[in-house]
Amino acid sequence: MNVFNCNGERLWSSLMDMAQVGATEKGGNCRLALSSEDKAGRELFMSWCKEAGMSLAFDAIGNLFARLPGADDSLPPVVMGSHLDTQPKGGRFDGIYGVLSGLEVVRCLAEQGLKNKRPIEIAVWTNEEGARFTPAMFGSAVFTGTLPLQTALDARDADGISVAQALDSTAHVGELPFNRPFDAYFEAHIEQGPILEDNGLPVGVVTGGQAICWLDINVTGMSAHAGTTPMDLRRDAFFGVADMAARLESLADDFAPKGLVTIGQVNIAKSSRNTIAGQVSFTVDLRHHDDAQIALMEQQVRARFKHVAQTRGLTLTINRHWLSPATPFDADCVGAVRRAVEALGYPHQDIVSGAGHDAILLARHCPTTLIFIPCIGGLSHNEAEDVIPEDARKGCDVLLNAVIERLQR
Repeated sequence: MNVFNCNGERLWSSLMDMAQVGATEKGGNCRLALSSEDKAGRELFMSWCKEAGMSLAFDAIGNLFARLPGADDSLPPVVMGSHLDTQPKGGRFDGIYGVLSGLEVVRCLAEQGLKNKRPIEIAVWTNEEGARFTPAMFGSAVFTGTLPLQTALDARDADGISVAQALDSTAHVGELPFNRPFDAYFEAHIEQGPILEDNGLPVGVVTGGQAICWLDINVTGMSAHAGTTPMDLRRDAFFGVADMAARLESLADDFAPKGLVTIGQVNIAKSSRNTIAGQVSFTVDLRHHDDAQIALMEQQVRARFKHVAQTRGLTLTINRHWLSPATPFDADCVGAVRRAVEALGYPHQDIVSGAGHDAILLARHCPTTLIFIPCIGGLSHNEAEDVIPEDARKGCDVLLNAVIERLQR
């Protein structure tokens, strides 16, 4: 297998130039979806795509597609991409690396004189982060038909601005059809965790995404005076929640090492310093590589929390907020990535994605896979998010060679 290499210095320069758009004081980025900063970042990317001979188009939810025609332009395209929007205090690489690696692949194909039989596209998905509008990843969700367009357009941010209004203000909206055929989709991304770095490996061959189950929990006891109510006569909702949290952590031990549990939000209703908590709501995030195991985890959560509530005289409600099944990636695409990384001689390992990505939704639409590179300290969604330039180059090399193989099909 002939191998090709990207221009690592050019890739890094593009990443650093993009990082100047919406730069934060601590070296990160703030480009909330469909904000003026997000628009500026997209327009910088669009200018680079035009220089590379690509055409540009949008769909009705603002997904941006840069297209390089193929010798047979009627064929479904090979698509690369990710997102350019960030968290409010986000980093310079989450999503951005995948978009700009795709651009570097297109630049390299031109320099190598390689002719693509089928068209190539780079996708910039709208609102992957979900930091300004919810739900997250609604650009790819609307494209793939898993979320109605009107539902996404009606979503509003904290200031009451709707997605429809934000799209009008950016003018990043067009008429490309949703759910149009792709030959394949490849997404390069930072791992957002510590596994690759801990193992001293520059590349992860991502075989799929793990299952995610979100639960909303409400615990009701009895509000009472903190100074006059004996401990044995209390129905303290917060102490009940504390007991549930401890049992949730022990549940993770029963499903180790792949089972993950998190309480991300806790709210004490009408809280006061000298009042026993009468009502507490909180969220539970369950993750596992296997659908059967995550179903068992949910079952165990319900049983353990019910026992705590009954023992303490509390009322409990548990509602499932969201369930995303485990998503295996396409064997041919994963194989193309594996052959590329082996031909390049880069150390690597198979890995399952712990985070949600647009690729998880695209996997239900077309052959799809992810390529991971390590991030320093496993840190992401943080202004201090960082990668080693050499790792960025190697990941892009893998993307380049995997896409070249796919283009030859």
